[in-house]
Amino acid sequence: MTEPELPQHSDAWRLRALGRRRRDAEIAALGDAEVHELLRDWRFWARPNQLPPPGAWRVWLLLAGRGFGKTRTGAEWVRLQVEQKRARRIALVAPTSADVRDVMIEGESGLLAISPEGSRPRYEPSKRRLTWPGGAVATAFSAEEPDRLRGPQHDAAWCDELAAWRHAEAWDMLMLGLRLGADPRCVVTTTPKPVRLLRQLLADGGVAVTRGSTYDNRDNLAPAFLAQIVKRYEGTRLGRQELEAELLDDVPGALWTREMIERARLIAAPELRRIVVAIDPAMTSGEDADETGIIAAGIGFDGHGYVLDDLSGRMPPHEWARRAVAAYHARKADRVVAEVNNGGDMVEATIRMIDAGVSYRALRASRGKILRAEPVAALYERGRVHHVGGFAVLEDQMCAFTTEFDRQAAGYSPDRLDALVWALSDLMVETGDTGLLDYYRDLYLTLEARGGR
Repeated sequence: MTEPELPQHSDAWRLRALGRRRRDAEIAALGDAEVHELLRDWRFWARPNQLPPPGAWRVWLLLAGRGFGKTRTGAEWVRLQVEQKRARRIALVAPTSADVRDVMIEGESGLLAISPEGSRPRYEPSKRRLTWPGGAVATAFSAEEPDRLRGPQHDAAWCDELAAWRHAEAWDMLMLGLRLGADPRCVVTTTPKPVRLLRQLLADGGVAVTRGSTYDNRDNLAPAFLAQIVKRYEGTRLGRQELEAELLDDVPGALWTREMIERARLIAAPELRRIVVAIDPAMTSGEDADETGIIAAGIGFDGHGYVLDDLSGRMPPHEWARRAVAAYHARKADRVVAEVNNGGDMVEATIRMIDAGVSYRALRASRGKILRAEPVAALYERGRVHHVGGFAVLEDQMCAFTTEFDRQAAGYSPDRLDALVWALSDLMVETGDTGLLDYYRDLYLTLEARGGR
């Protein structure tokens, strides 16, 4: 069974084929009922690259830039499946539960907003469920909880921002449950990031791929967005990824590579003998402020490091202190470590206001970012550090950080990376429990064999 095309005998198809002036005139002459029906027909209003591709695909991957209209496309596809009775059990999956609710369901282009009155589904947040008048049901899932997808069966699925999913296992669980009906299908709407799961889908000949950019939807975007955001990032590496939807390879000279991180990624950590929560605090908050980096990491009895949580973000001091202390207790950490070059005693005082009993250590940067980061990058190179799940923003910072890093040129401060370096340095580098001597010995022997130093 293939995706239904717009019937060529329909008024919508005929109007779409007309020139704009004549089409507008004929639409103006339609009766109320005809106008109402036309307004409901997404296949008339959509751009060609927002319509499902023909063929017997199982997965449709829509890889597009910010503002393209990915959410509207996914929501309209789900609505069409329901109205044509092609799907009755639908999975809605996003990076977090809040993303499913705020974007896919309640967002301005989400399922509730695009559904006409009379056929709008009933939303029950406590049950994570949408129910249409005809009986079709969509259930919300978070990619942070892949086990919730273990068991439920579906005949359709919409996955949003797949490249930002922390656990690739959620995709596997979803695919194993996509087995109801004669033609179960899944639509993936995402901005690209060079993660393994996305590369696997692009390499799969059975996946239908549609590409699009921010510029495709220029007519429907706010002029301020086009003038400020697009102009600022146009032509930059971030712009090529976020606006033009290019899947970019690693930055030449970066201390970390995607492959280095991927080959050591784990679903779960073993028993850990020490855990720390590291903070790289920002001194201001607000939209233009730096982020406060907050990373929880541990060291196992095997001597390997494990990155557990990235809780970073832009927030006022009392909020980052509260978040760090909450992670300290949740992870049963040994201590909180914080960089205090700028904040001094204020950093500890802020944490003590939340919990006076927290074990705390102040850290002062006596070397530059590059010198601090290189020993930690060496641990990754030797496969001695593992990410437990995925940390998209952190990993973006890591794979863009080169030995010629210039904060002003880069346009941002890698605060998540700084917190990661502080955490792993406290756990592994400063204790000597790193295998770094072995690393430098091997490096020396290699250079000596080549006749160099």
